[in-house]
Amino acid sequence: MEPLRVVARLWERIEARDWEGVAGLIAEDAVIEWPVSAERIVGRANFIAVNSDDGDADEKPVRVLRILADGDHVVTEVEVPQDHVLYRAVSLWTVRDGEIVEAREYWTSPGQDPAPRWRAGYVEPLAAD
Repeated sequence: MEPLRVVARLWERIEARDWEGVAGLIAEDAVIEWPVSAERIVGRANFIAVNSDDGDADEKPVRVLRILADGDHVVTEVEVPQDHVLYRAVSLWTVRDGEIVEAREYWTSPGQDPAPRWRAGYVEPLAAD
């Protein structure tokens, strides 16, 4: 399966909460890094555990906003709404032999980080999507 299709299917399986399907797309020894929270997930089992144990009883659809691929590398931007917060993630995936072997994901919420006042004269606020 092409890398872009592997990652597109990953998000489809995550949205469906099909953890067995997700497991089939992640290499057993995959490494996924979350630099914003300074965490590294090592191994398929840990990736499944972290994603399936999110504690959010009111699951909402995952929305893929953008997906781009170049060879074995795939970039996605997704929106993950939960009860009281909207998450956005930009993820850099590496796929080999039909499996995700590594990733780096940047998770945040729109407006989470306050804009420094010194930039006020150079920028304008983003409109809510």
